[in-house]
Amino acid sequence: MIATLTERDAGERNVLGGPLQACSMDPMTGFYRTGCCSTGPEDAGSHTVCAVMTAEFLAFSKSRGNDLTTPRAEWGFPGLRPGDRWCLCAVRWLEAYEAGMAPKVVLEATNAAATRIVPVEALREHAV
Repeated sequence: MIATLTERDAGERNVLGGPLQACSMDPMTGFYRTGCCSTGPEDAGSHTVCAVMTAEFLAFSKSRGNDLTTPRAEWGFPGLRPGDRWCLCAVRWLEAYEAGMAPKVVLEATNAAATRIVPVEALREHAV
């Protein structure tokens, strides 16, 4: 996936130690909607895990009160489908992991900041 990174994105590292890669441009993801799982002080949820959506995870997230499938035009949110890549909150991914419902992770596009919440071994275990 080729993307033009913003200055913010270009300065961040992935969990492998390399430059942060784009997670998804379609749908456009990331807390800052740059396509990358960049983070900063405004991102209280740490939207740092680039995950590949599955029907099981989407149902799990909805059961926890976070419906990721329903479009929300007022937020520019298209609704997600299985196969979409999305920058998930690290806490939600960890919750799904502990419940045996974690989606696969794109390590090159997962922000190193995610490891403040999620053990890197768990992310590697679920690598695409």
